[in-house]
Amino acid sequence: MKSEQKRNYSEVTEFILLGFNIPPKFQVFLFLMFLMIYMVTVVGNVSMIIVIKMDSRLQTPMYFFLRNLSYLDLCYSTVIAPKTLANFLTSEKKISYNGCAAQFFFFALFVTTEGFLLAVMAFDRFSAICSPLHYPVHMSQKVCVQLVTGSYICGCINSIVQTGFTFSLRFCGENRLDHFFCDVPALIKISCVDTFVNEIVLFILSALIIISTTSIILVSYGYILSTVLKIPSTHGRSKTFSTCGSHIAVVSLFYGTVFFMYAQPGSISSPEKSKVVAVFYTLIIPMLNPLIYSLRNKDVKDAVKKILGGKSSE
Repeated sequence: MKSEQKRNYSEVTEFILLGFNIPPKFQVFLFLMFLMIYMVTVVGNVSMIIVIKMDSRLQTPMYFFLRNLSYLDLCYSTVIAPKTLANFLTSEKKISYNGCAAQFFFFALFVTTEGFLLAVMAFDRFSAICSPLHYPVHMSQKVCVQLVTGSYICGCINSIVQTGFTFSLRFCGENRLDHFFCDVPALIKISCVDTFVNEIVLFILSALIIISTTSIILVSYGYILSTVLKIPSTHGRSKTFSTCGSHIAVVSLFYGTVFFMYAQPGSISSPEKSKVVAVFYTLIIPMLNPLIYSLRNKDVKDAVKKILGGKSSE
């Protein structure tokens, strides 16, 4: 039996991404919808990066982090979207074993890094609102670079561990992934060996990342709320807290879907529900983030008007 498993394991050189369980006549509709979402994502995030880079008024820590957020959104949606779009147009829907490993590695890297970056952005708002006099020191250019670098290092560590554990599993002949990209739950489901250790590692790492980053965010906003409530005027409180509105919206969208996907019991056993949620955090959230920040941020809107040749609002 073991020799048969070993023989079958050596034959699994590619996976078949089953994608969405819909009639063929709806494939074109989904293709066009996903293509539109991805195009808006690319245009929105590239525009945000260019606007922040070109406008001298946006050379602050908050916009430095926002530029990196746009870069991460662009990267991890690009890891998923092109292959998904290609699979809508072919009947084979194949991805090589190494391609699957690479897709998962970069997806885990960018998504985990974004989680830590959102925590860093909460700390930035805490420093700006609660310690404005020390803000230039606490969030100097060197510190900002170190915080972003640290986020990437944490993302890389998680990605290496997750990829190493997942692709050390054996796949004995069964290579059909009930998903539209290579993700841990779908890969664990088709493995022919005991996956208990992998599931524990997934749970522990996800819990550590979610707990550590959300703790930083919650503590930061706890102090921010306490500081804002001490401001005597209603206008002052509203103006101060408005700088956090976009970040709160992005955090709520990102962590809400990630928690539902990886921390909710039984989510692995519901592939169709998991695919819908996965579409939201792999494609829709990267599209919404630049829209949320541009529509709610006066400085960004003024910078766009300036670049387009319009007169910046006073």
